Amino acid sequence: MTTYVLLTNWTEQGIRAVQDSPKRLDAARKVLTDMGGSFKEVFLTMGEYDLVAIVEAPDDAVMARFALQLGRTGNVRTRTLKAFPEAAYREIINSLA
Repeated sequence: MTTYVLLTNWTEQGIRAVQDSPKRLDAARKVLTDMGGSFKEVFLTMGEYDLVAIVEAPDDAVMARFALQLGRTGNVRTRTLKAFPEAAYREIINSLA
């Protein structure tokens, strides 16, 4: 499984119905689970992003499809970062020598 950091902001539509956000998160969780992935952590944040989630997906194509599904709802805009675990980070850096 590949790990991703999902940076999320509510759209005008999404913030108007912010009270429904937990239900929308549950629905998003189901969509990602059905695609073979999972949510590991979800944080309500202050600052540039409204929510930050750590998710896992089988591959980049699944994550792209999931992010597009989220965007289609009109409630959020996302930025996705592919995350490398420490072991992979060390391997990548060590390969530079």
